[in-house]
Amino acid sequence: MKKILLLLLLPMAMLSSSCLKSNNNVVPFDAAKQAATDETTIQAYLAAHTEIHAVKDTTGVYYQIITQGTGATPALTSTISAAYTGKLTNGTIFDSSTNLVYKLNGLIPAWQIALPYLKTGGQMLIITPSRYAYGNAQAGIIPANSVLIFSVNLTAVAN
Repeated sequence: MKKILLLLLLPMAMLSSSCLKSNNNVVPFDAAKQAATDETTIQAYLAAHTEIHAVKDTTGVYYQIITQGTGATPALTSTISAAYTGKLTNGTIFDSSTNLVYKLNGLIPAWQIALPYLKTGGQMLIITPSRYAYGNAQAGIIPANSVLIFSVNLTAVAN
């Protein structure tokens, strides 16, 4: 089940759902409010971790290239191999693998956005707003609307 969390494209299905139940009343999901909340959470995380010097992509996904690597750069249709750890902003590790092998376009949107900045052999940190991870639904131990942190080593790319 651990690997399924990262591999599924749950965010797209979750983003298409526009309502949450609360006390038997339907409350519309406010994407703009959640985006602002996520940005506040990310800024607090960065302030608490001054060793991180992440860049913000135009989508709102933050990334830091630790080591660039010298090999191929993945495209969305590439099959990638990676070692990674995923954690919540409180440090709780929710998933890890030493040898994930999967098509990039089958992974969460944050990875699809950030990994093309990296070359094979490189390592990066990805800090993703909830809308580019699992959105407004709980995924295993990941609470709904969670900002996620990934440390990724890109070990191979097959185009």
